[in-house]
Amino acid sequence: MSRAFNFCAGPATLPEAVLKQAQSEMLDWRGTGMSVMEMSHRSDEFVAIAETAEQDLRELAGISDDYAVLFMQGGASSQFATIPLNLLGDKTSADYINTGIWSKKAIAEAKRYADVNVAGSSEDSGFTTVPDPAGWNTRADAAYLHYTPNETIGGLEYYFIPDSGDVPLVADMSSTMLSRPVDVSKFGLIYAGAQKNIGPSGLVVVIIRKDLLGKARKETPTMMNYQVIADNGSMYNTPATYSWYLAGLVFKWLKEQGGVQAMGEINARKARKLYDFIDGNDFYANPIEPRFRSWMNVPFTLADDALNSEFLKGADARGLLNLKGHRSVGGMRASIYNAMPEEGVDALIDYMAMFAKERG
Repeated sequence: MSRAFNFCAGPATLPEAVLKQAQSEMLDWRGTGMSVMEMSHRSDEFVAIAETAEQDLRELAGISDDYAVLFMQGGASSQFATIPLNLLGDKTSADYINTGIWSKKAIAEAKRYADVNVAGSSEDSGFTTVPDPAGWNTRADAAYLHYTPNETIGGLEYYFIPDSGDVPLVADMSSTMLSRPVDVSKFGLIYAGAQKNIGPSGLVVVIIRKDLLGKARKETPTMMNYQVIADNGSMYNTPATYSWYLAGLVFKWLKEQGGVQAMGEINARKARKLYDFIDGNDFYANPIEPRFRSWMNVPFTLADDALNSEFLKGADARGLLNLKGHRSVGGMRASIYNAMPEEGVDALIDYMAMFAKERG
């Protein structure tokens, strides 16, 4: 059976080479007679897997020793509460920029613990653009400034890193992590759900500047305390061992592809192809201001919504899966993360061209 092209926003497609390696090691990891998912997380074997994964991630993302790298559970959404509980310290307020559904979710959760100031928002535009930083109402006494570099649902992406001055910058990089080079040193904290560009769901990677550790409020649950997680090598309790192992295989695969610089060039080319086709065909449309269109998540609509079901049925028949847009925005969405080969984008464009010719 041939592999389909899976355009799901997450859990997303994984590199075929990674899946084949995991398959070959499923019953017996390197002569141990065990699957990785059966190993004790305290064993020498798994500790080596974990340490190698962290080191490879540090090399890929250029993470210095000034930062702790945590492999936590609960996905990125669990961080919406974990962040204010850990970073507020003796302060009470935090700044957030609102550019879509994931920003709104982060804001709503943070309001349970902090005086949240929405310093900038593009909600009035229907989240089709990024608000001009010149108009942001940020506060010098905020504990941190939070933003979402890529809104997975809406397909909106920042192409600049905000200047937060002395205020720690916090970013939800679930969809952008490892898709291109990023200067980690400009951030106080980066977090990323694994199920986009890192590995399977259930794991979230947190990259936190070490001077921000040790500030958790006293009511912070132990399992959400960054200092505790850092002190215990992300193994205070049993971690998501198999997800961690698969993430490590993905990191190795990325290094084999030439690292994040090479991936960035490929991702830019994939996105440009798809947007150029959409813009050049009256049958399809994308609502996002062109300079803020996401490389990773490409939403598009058809000229007639009544054709949506037929479009999806035809796509499925051709092995072009999970193109239905999020229920909150409708239309279509093609997520083209690192593991989506360029041939998948070409196949999608070919199908879109054929469908428009027949139904347009």
